[in-house]
Amino acid sequence: MDRNQKHLNHIDTVNLGSYYTPGAIVDLAYSILQKNIKNIKDLTIVDSSCGYGSFLAKKNVAKRLVGADIDREAISEAKKNTDGVDFFFQNSLLDVRRQSLAVKDNEKIIVIGNPPYNDTTSIIRNSIKDPSVQGKTDVDIKTRDLGMSFLLSYDKLKADYVCVLHPLSYLIKKANFALLSKFSRNYKLIDGIIISSHEFSATSRGMAFPILIAFYKRDENGMSYDYIQNYQFKVKDDGTFRLKDFDTIVNYVQKYPNKKFLNKNDKPVAKFWTLRDINALKRNRTFINEDTLNTVYVLMEKLPYYCYIDVFKQYADKMPYFIGNCDVIIDNEKFDEIKECFIDQSVHTNPILKGRFKFRKIPDAKTKIENYFRELLGSKLGEKYAKNFN
Repeated sequence: MDRNQKHLNHIDTVNLGSYYTPGAIVDLAYSILQKNIKNIKDLTIVDSSCGYGSFLAKKNVAKRLVGADIDREAISEAKKNTDGVDFFFQNSLLDVRRQSLAVKDNEKIIVIGNPPYNDTTSIIRNSIKDPSVQGKTDVDIKTRDLGMSFLLSYDKLKADYVCVLHPLSYLIKKANFALLSKFSRNYKLIDGIIISSHEFSATSRGMAFPILIAFYKRDENGMSYDYIQNYQFKVKDDGTFRLKDFDTIVNYVQKYPNKKFLNKNDKPVAKFWTLRDINALKRNRTFINEDTLNTVYVLMEKLPYYCYIDVFKQYADKMPYFIGNCDVIIDNEKFDEIKECFIDQSVHTNPILKGRFKFRKIPDAKTKIENYFRELLGSKLGEKYAKNFN
């Protein structure tokens, strides 16, 4: 059952991260659980951000069901929608302990659900974000993102298993993974499926980003970032992909402002906007004229790579949504063979570069570039995505 929330306005929905989960996604999460836990009926299922109770409406799946939420009206609605669930109206990120949920120390628990995620530092909807709306958080689990704090709270609860939805970026971005070190020391990703944010009606209008229905098992060996890089992620209806299979532009250029790293004899030939991931590239500028806090100064020997990024942006909408939180991908060997084509296309299509550099016009540059992207995606992700460049 798809229980779209009805009582929150748009601003409160953004600040509380309250995007309610379609029934098909709930079913998918339970299928992952039942595949990996044979004795699920002997365990207690906990959803500490339960909203309208979509994840707690299943009958006869576990010994006990527990739900909690900071939203009183959501809890009231959840009670109408479910039977036999112990509900608690509370901030699940404050005073995190099993006793707050009436869970015994020896009780084996599965945390399930779709916890809110709302990066307070992100520029997305930043004009309406108010960190104070999210309530207080235990100091040892406080992060810039609600969803990360919820993952850390599951470790404090010593959950035996965790099966929750969260942005794929929590794992694949090294800085995010580092913020989750307390969680990753004690949990290992065992299974999961990537879905598109567009599967949620409330987020279907914006740019699609990958969400992972992640299944973690408590493990004293935990998981390293290298483990995540080598992990074979399954994509709903779209095969698999592995981070380690891709080379990225960060191995060849400076992503972030670099003025303090320049030598006095360095002579930048262009300026570039700070780089983040592929989805950010779709929104942001590439070459710029201004000296700002976000300026990356480009030296001549690195210009071909920044031209590559500029051209990549032109084709970014043809890239699969599930690599949207990855750095710009590249096959450096094949790029080096046709880098003049990327320089040509960037210089002749970017108004900031036009007339600034003298490079010969290559008649078939566009064709070679599209062949390059076709081979890049086809070799790593399969012909389905290579066809985007036919």
